Amino acid sequence: MAKSGSLKSTLAVSLNNYLDAGAIVAGASGVTLWQNYLGLSEMHLGWLNALSANALGAAIGAIIGGFLADKFGRKFIFTYNLLVYMTGVLIIMLSMNFPMLLAGFLITGISVGIGVPASWTYISESSEVNNRGRNICISQMSWGVGPMFILLFGMLFAPGGYLYGPVEAIAHDIMGADAAQAAVEVFSSRVVFATLFVVAFIAWNLQRQLEESAEFTANKEKDQSSIVDNIKLLFTNKIAVKTVAFLAAIYLTWNLVASVMGFFMPHIYETAGGLSNETANMLSCISWVFVVVTTFIISFFVDKVAHRFFYVFGLAAALTAWILIIGGGVSTIAGIWVFTILWGVNNGSSVQVFYALWGSELFPAKFRAGAQGLMFFIVRGLSAVWGLVFTFIYGDNGEGFTLAAYCMVALLLASLVVGLIGMPNTRGKSLDQITKERYGENI
Repeated sequence: MAKSGSLKSTLAVSLNNYLDAGAIVAGASGVTLWQNYLGLSEMHLGWLNALSANALGAAIGAIIGGFLADKFGRKFIFTYNLLVYMTGVLIIMLSMNFPMLLAGFLITGISVGIGVPASWTYISESSEVNNRGRNICISQMSWGVGPMFILLFGMLFAPGGYLYGPVEAIAHDIMGADAAQAAVEVFSSRVVFATLFVVAFIAWNLQRQLEESAEFTANKEKDQSSIVDNIKLLFTNKIAVKTVAFLAAIYLTWNLVASVMGFFMPHIYETAGGLSNETANMLSCISWVFVVVTTFIISFFVDKVAHRFFYVFGLAAALTAWILIIGGGVSTIAGIWVFTILWGVNNGSSVQVFYALWGSELFPAKFRAGAQGLMFFIVRGLSAVWGLVFTFIYGDNGEGFTLAAYCMVALLLASLVVGLIGMPNTRGKSLDQITKERYGENI
């Protein structure tokens, strides 16, 4: 595929990352409005989080979607999956009760999970040898742009926001002038989800026009293994098992920290920094700007400079940010800005970039997407469990804040050490060359 072709397909497929992160942030930003509208308890909110794109919904979808992509093709996923996503988002937009809302969150989450392994696999297989890292970085940028825009939309459309007036007017036109205030206010969340529906529709139209991955096509011509055969091979091949263990370890330890930052960042800004909720949300949005900028800069060098440098750079920024918290360095405006920048830089040069890159490089084509789906299932599933454990460590009123921070530092150090020990040397090599070096000729 020509250079321009790989960039075009990368941009089309990367919209899945926008929709993934966007669904998570849209759910989080509007959850209080839905709670007020439907009278939801904390248990209801726990179910919404557990079955969403941030946890079990995506985990279930990933393990299904990965093996489907290996059996029926990457294009098969792109042709149908976003129809599922749009269905889930539409149910959320039209929700009138908790079962509808929960079903929408679950369907959207499953679709997100189905799309992730196919997306990263397709990007790698469609890239040139010297642009594979760049294209994965572009995909990562989309993961940062999603929350950035959804947070911005959330602030603009929220009650008191600059664009709440038109939202309120639409709500009254639909429900009448005497509609309950909570029912009117939740329309701001419905509108935010509507923006995701529009992006998903655009992405679906772009992705269903893509050609099938040449590597998948070539592999299917010589190999007719069933899904069960590929699963058995994945679990019995020693190299594959070791690779799953390595990648799951570095991604899980980093993701356990990243997955709770949506909860932690506003707390840090509001309590340690003494900022208002509106200002805290604005700084969270700014943090995503640094994610995008950092990843954009790295994309020019990731295929030319040793991966070890950027891997250490990102984790060093994350560790410094959390050490700053433990030392009380976020009690000043300057400290808050340093923390915001460091966490943004970490996400821009994050473990997720290299997990996506190595995960799509270190497995043969026959179970490349399936292996990524399995790892994504493990990581998102355990992240859901960690979310429950974390609340016990943290405490009802933040009394376990310092202990939680030390846990974060330990997890980030584990990701750094394991990554440095098991880091592969794949830069400048074709996927076929990497496969033959690791698995031999007959895999």
